[in-house]
Amino acid sequence: MEERSDELRRVMQRLFRRFGALAAGTTPCGKPLSMAHAHALMVLMAQGELSQQELLLELGIDKSNVARLCAKMVEVGHAKQRVSDNDGRSRLVSLTARGARLAAEVDAASRARFGALLGALPAARRAHVIEALQLVVDALDVLPAHSLDERTSE
Repeated sequence: MEERSDELRRVMQRLFRRFGALAAGTTPCGKPLSMAHAHALMVLMAQGELSQQELLLELGIDKSNVARLCAKMVEVGHAKQRVSDNDGRSRLVSLTARGARLAAEVDAASRARFGALLGALPAARRAHVIEALQLVVDALDVLPAHSLDERTSE
């Protein structure tokens, strides 16, 4: 089991590096944004206005990181925030018109990148690759969440 888990770890690490997930200033699809910023744009485009709490759950980042991300998105004109009508402590985040345009650009670039990636796979194996990745995501969903300290030590 340990040997296989090491193999999975090596493959996943190589996947993240080769895909470009570690590039701090650009997305794997070539947009000059952090991955968290790009993903927040796409989540807000798809789901509309969300609380910071909902956004942090969707992105899998902690409270201080989502607060900084939202502040940055507001600062550059991609998002706006307002206090929730139901809970004065909760902040709701939505895209501005500029943010919606950028989200659409990021979405199109992402679709092109994944289309090219899928096209590079053997046609007969494409469904299997997607199924295998879904199994990995499903397994991650059932594992207990890690603290930020544990995440940074990996």
